[in-house]
Amino acid sequence: MKYSTSLMVSALLFSANAAAKDADPESLWKASAELGYVSTSGNTNTQTLNAKGMVSTDRKDWRHKAQISAMNSSDDDITTAEKYNLIGQSDYKLAGDKNFLFGVIDYENDKFSGYQYRVSESVGYGRRMIEDTDLTLDLEIGPGARQSKLDDGTTESEGIIRAAANLGWAVSKTSQFGEALTVEAGEDVTVTKSVTSLSSKINGNLSMKITYTYKTTSEVPVGIDDTDTETAVTLVYNF
Repeated sequence: MKYSTSLMVSALLFSANAAAKDADPESLWKASAELGYVSTSGNTNTQTLNAKGMVSTDRKDWRHKAQISAMNSSDDDITTAEKYNLIGQSDYKLAGDKNFLFGVIDYENDKFSGYQYRVSESVGYGRRMIEDTDLTLDLEIGPGARQSKLDDGTTESEGIIRAAANLGWAVSKTSQFGEALTVEAGEDVTVTKSVTSLSSKINGNLSMKITYTYKTTSEVPVGIDDTDTETAVTLVYNF
């Protein structure tokens, strides 16, 4: 496993823990850390690591959320997947709390995508369509821009329209279902990403989570698949 992955995992766990400790009991800060690891030996020697840290707060006028994640897979000491993602979003609530303005930055570094990195920035309007005790649904839309650097060193920049839907459902007192769908439609490339998750509390602050990620890109470099899927099983600790 590469040192960069280990350092990133340590950093995200530390940041999530620090954010929780800095928050006083009356604040609305929440933090969580996820970790999933599978290692096999014998006829095949494989290692897979999934890690994620998240910090969020929901105040009278503002909502803030930051998330960092890392994924690394190797087969017989040959890296087969390596991905890092950082997302930050702030929402300013308008009159009535149902409507809001948002700003979001999304950075992705996927070693096997044909790109050295991709970063997008968007602003726009959102509305909380459903807000019940057990169910919330947010819809968002707005303009933005995306910058990319390919493996061959060339760069791309284009305007985008970003649309998103975020669903949260408390299935029971111990189970949570989530769906986050994002579409970034650019002048040349459209990226669609769906993250479906189901978590169940094990004991106290510890939960088990299953996540299925589907991502498709309308145009990709030669030799790269236009669709990626990922299924992860992780343990989640909520601070």
